[in-house]
Amino acid sequence: MENFETAIFQLILHGGNGRSSAMEAIQAAKRRDFAGAREKIKESEQALNEAHKIQTALIQGEIRGEKTEMSLLMVHAQDHLMNAITVKDLAAEMVDLYMNIKLSEGVAE
Repeated sequence: MENFETAIFQLILHGGNGRSSAMEAIQAAKRRDFAGAREKIKESEQALNEAHKIQTALIQGEIRGEKTEMSLLMVHAQDHLMNAITVKDLAAEMVDLYMNIKLSEGVAE
């Protein structure tokens, strides 16, 4: 990574975007906009994949012997990313739940 601090902020940025999209997916599902909800889940996955690429590059650098500074900011970025991944996973489950509820009510999609 060219700039360690930039990488940390990118983790926070992509993690935040992924979390926001996941929350928007839940809101779309509540409105019974399942196509929109699925699109938001996809957006969340894309943002989190970008964050994961950065995280992987940092890990690979450490494996090569590059020193990784363990700052409070880095801990925050990792926490932010893991929280976003959890929210995305739960959002996908909630979208499925809303869809199942709609189906059980006999409402055509």
